[in-house]
Amino acid sequence: MPEDTDLEGVEFKAMTSGSHTLDTDFVYFRKDNLFGLSCFENMRVESEIERGARMKSVGILATSYTLLYRHMQFLETQVRHQLEIPGKYTQLKAFYDDKKGTLPAGSTSDILLQLPSPASTPSTPSRELLPELRITHPAGCFAQFMKFFGEQIFILWKYVLLQKRLLFFSPPPIGVVCYRVYCTCCLGNHDIEGLGSQSIKPHFYINVADIETLESEVAYIACTTEKIFESKTHLYDVYINNQNVTTHSPILRDLLKVSDADKDKFAKLNNQRSAHLFSMQELGDQNTNEEEIFTSFFTEQNNRLFQTLLDVSCSQDRQLTSEHMRSMGLDPQGDRAFLMELVEAYGIDVVLMVDNPCCPK
Repeated sequence: MPEDTDLEGVEFKAMTSGSHTLDTDFVYFRKDNLFGLSCFENMRVESEIERGARMKSVGILATSYTLLYRHMQFLETQVRHQLEIPGKYTQLKAFYDDKKGTLPAGSTSDILLQLPSPASTPSTPSRELLPELRITHPAGCFAQFMKFFGEQIFILWKYVLLQKRLLFFSPPPIGVVCYRVYCTCCLGNHDIEGLGSQSIKPHFYINVADIETLESEVAYIACTTEKIFESKTHLYDVYINNQNVTTHSPILRDLLKVSDADKDKFAKLNNQRSAHLFSMQELGDQNTNEEEIFTSFFTEQNNRLFQTLLDVSCSQDRQLTSEHMRSMGLDPQGDRAFLMELVEAYGIDVVLMVDNPCCPK
């Protein structure tokens, strides 16, 4: 519902490749200009016609992904209901009639329902959305992201700022990997206007049906369970297989090494998080908003970086020194290649006064 909506191919997004090996999963995805969330469940049945298993997904589509989390519990309940009593859509229709048009995103078509299985869009979340995003993902999602990638999150951070195409691969389940896509989007948050580049679009889950769409994208963050993407190097710049970050681009390969400044930033982020957790415990507050700590850190980091570059570009000599780089949280030597790519990507006119390090013979 509504019946006149084009839902062609949505079943391949709402029920991911390889999900037959799981009992349950959920997935965030994009369908044209809409974002979707679906919940999947696999129930064993004594039926030769169904070959011993009944699998369904129930999902919704909306103009923004920031509020979809509110309906996850309902979707989980309904997919179980559809498995046990297939074809009974009364509660789903009531849900659609009650919720349609209520999700804010400046569009007249706000919520769609796909039964029984289920490009120019809102992109990197800004701080203004944080109150709504606060419980978009489960408690500890950002802490898990930091623990999973460690200091490598600053490698991902550089690729995000450079507006590259990032593809996460993982076998099912894909739900937790959709969270990694979201966390990675947050790495690029900033409040500086007029930089001339748009925020990276989160595609969330993709499959081979999205190849044509991806061929026209210049920057995106997505995830997949389909290993075939690894060989299609024209579709991505950076490939992340669990914790293994790789790239086929010689220029981007220079950025794979964690710099000393990256290590310092990671320690600072951990310290800020620990201090916040301690203060919350002292106040007896159990509702720690780790998302706000994480996004505020990167927003402030990125604001400082871009504002320094813009200030230098407006100065008389436009000379960017080692001191400037340190003030931006960069390593004058280890981050030189990144900075050269960054100023070129955003068209910022500065003269880099930091020499290449001497290589011992």
